[in-house]
Amino acid sequence: MFDHVKIGCSDYAASKAFFLTALAPLDVAAVGEGAPSYGIELVAKGDDASLCLFQGQGPIAPLHLAFKAKTREQVEAFYRAALAAGGKDNGPPGLRPQYSPHYYAAFVIGPDGHNVEAVCQRKDA
Repeated sequence: MFDHVKIGCSDYAASKAFFLTALAPLDVAAVGEGAPSYGIELVAKGDDASLCLFQGQGPIAPLHLAFKAKTREQVEAFYRAALAAGGKDNGPPGLRPQYSPHYYAAFVIGPDGHNVEAVCQRKDA
């Protein structure tokens, strides 16, 4: 559905470091970067949709960002990386049957209060 989503950050350097580290286990990397007011574009390997971060102005409204993982191991690696990058636990890796029978996810609060999730919904993962 999306080509890209662009979100403002209260501290561009901190958010950039957090997302690069937290999303690396999901094969997400920077594909372009300009001045902080323009920001950085992050894309998962083999995908063309992107998340763009830039230095925002004023208060930042927290969002819920869910990233697709190919395996449950990637969800677990995301969780460890996000915590190591300064994220705060908002739900450890595990099944969330209230969403669907195979919904395996982890949640971390990022630098601007965003609820960042990695989720794998594959039955065989």
